[in-house]
Amino acid sequence: MELSSQPGQNLAKGSPTPQQLRSIKAHLDLVLLALEALTGLGSEAMLAAAETLGLSEWLSDRVNLWRLRQASPLRTGQGRKKLDIDEARALVLISSHLASTHRATIRQAVAHLENALEQGQPPHRIAILGNYLDTFSNAYQERLEADQTSTPDNLTTLALKLLIDLLFYSGSEGPRKLWLALLDRSVT
Repeated sequence: MELSSQPGQNLAKGSPTPQQLRSIKAHLDLVLLALEALTGLGSEAMLAAAETLGLSEWLSDRVNLWRLRQASPLRTGQGRKKLDIDEARALVLISSHLASTHRATIRQAVAHLENALEQGQPPHRIAILGNYLDTFSNAYQERLEADQTSTPDNLTTLALKLLIDLLFYSGSEGPRKLWLALLDRSVT
């Protein structure tokens, strides 16, 4: 994948407004949180993906990654770093690359979810989904602002929605789909 001086220039035309960027960085952080919860990947995998994709300029080390993740308005202590358009595009490319790398795991989890729903079985009773939901909920509650409306059911719904989204972001058009989803969500 050849990249120009700006990552993901072919993702979409135009630049998001500052308000849209705020929403984009929040949702990107949730996508990465879901990937972490499902696959167990951490900052080293994200940095390796950045290097593989030639995006080290935007994601050079753990401190830089931490600052970008802390830019999410959902994070406790957020606001340490503003996310610019190139950093957002780089995170989109990295997120989709990591989802693609773990596509088999994502597909397996989604297949188990479909089976559980068809059989009327609670998803948390299936090992891979139960582990994912627990890890996601724990990480969400530990890292993100305490939201009075975040009930266990709301977090489960959010985690399962993100899991299904990851399947779409893991395909060949994953970066474009993720970018368009981020733009769509930022307008609503």
